[in-house]
Amino acid sequence: MRWAGWSVVIAAERIPAGLRAAAATHGGATYAVDVTDETLAPATRAVALGRQTRSPGAGVNAPLELSSTYIADGPVNYARAGNPTWTAFEEALGSLEGGEALVFASGMAAVSAALSLLPPGGVVVVPHHSYNGTTSLLDELAESGAAVVRRVDPTDHAAVRAALAGAAVLWVESPTNPMLEVSDIAALAAMAREAGATTVCDNTFATPLVQRPLEDGVDVVLHSVTKYLAGHSDVILGALVTPPTQAGRATRERLSRHRLLHGAIAGPFETWLALRGVRTMHLRVERATANATELAARLETHPGVLRVRYPGFGAIVTIEVPGGADGAEQVAASVRLWMHATSLGGVESQLERRRRHASEPATVPESLLRLSVGIEDVEDLWRDLDQALRER
Repeated sequence: MRWAGWSVVIAAERIPAGLRAAAATHGGATYAVDVTDETLAPATRAVALGRQTRSPGAGVNAPLELSSTYIADGPVNYARAGNPTWTAFEEALGSLEGGEALVFASGMAAVSAALSLLPPGGVVVVPHHSYNGTTSLLDELAESGAAVVRRVDPTDHAAVRAALAGAAVLWVESPTNPMLEVSDIAALAAMAREAGATTVCDNTFATPLVQRPLEDGVDVVLHSVTKYLAGHSDVILGALVTPPTQAGRATRERLSRHRLLHGAIAGPFETWLALRGVRTMHLRVERATANATELAARLETHPGVLRVRYPGFGAIVTIEVPGGADGAEQVAASVRLWMHATSLGGVESQLERRRRHASEPATVPESLLRLSVGIEDVEDLWRDLDQALRER
């Protein structure tokens, strides 16, 4: 099976409303599950969508398409423009976010594509604290004169409103990385809309299981698929999601063209692995969140912890420990079960002192450790972390 049974979308106007169906030239088959059916719970959609048409003998899973070129006169002729493995993943993620998705080669490729919406020399408003790659790219754009960057506290609405004067893009991250500040996304999106700015929201930490920023008026949702969506620390991918509106589809077309012309395309095997990860995301996030909630409560009273930050959802916790940078590095070096590593969102628990990276903002405390809580037994995680905090 190639494209038969897949709703392969290159131009936004080819996406029909209601029950999504393959075009007549693709065999005329329809999906067994309506991607627009909001009565289905997110956990159900994560499992059910992005699969082949249900017909006798069809495979249960999406095919892994490893062809770079296709026979002429089909929906695409070259794999830089489309791939049924992409389509399957994009359908699942788009439904979870309530929009239409595009997969990219990495989270940074998705960040770069989103920032391509910024006109030359345009103003972008961004939180003081956000993903390190995003802030580094914005610094580079500012130094070259390609952008004007205004950094604000996203919880200070008066400051955000003032910064939005003349801005083209508002960048939202909630919770922020690594300070875990939570924003009123709907309020920020409304301010941006009044100012004529496009709102981009990085939803990597929260995932669409916790919040769906498109419903709050956001124009573009961003994911590092590497993290919770894929969830096994074995792929590098990113994604953008736009609303299923005329304006949203116009934005999607611009982003799709950027992907095509800049070569920011995802590998089909990585995309296939990410879709497999999506199938269990609700279970992983549920377990990791339960672990994080329990650990955050225990850490609040731990004698080796100065401060705990936890927004009350998700699986990221940050702590500050005595002894500054050396004290935090000693904790990171003393764990046995937790992994001292720089990423997050995998099944395994990881921790890292964020200020070890020179590009991290100076407002991030030297002794701050970011904990990405995994799905292991919470008592094992606690014993390991407790002994590391006490050994210093």
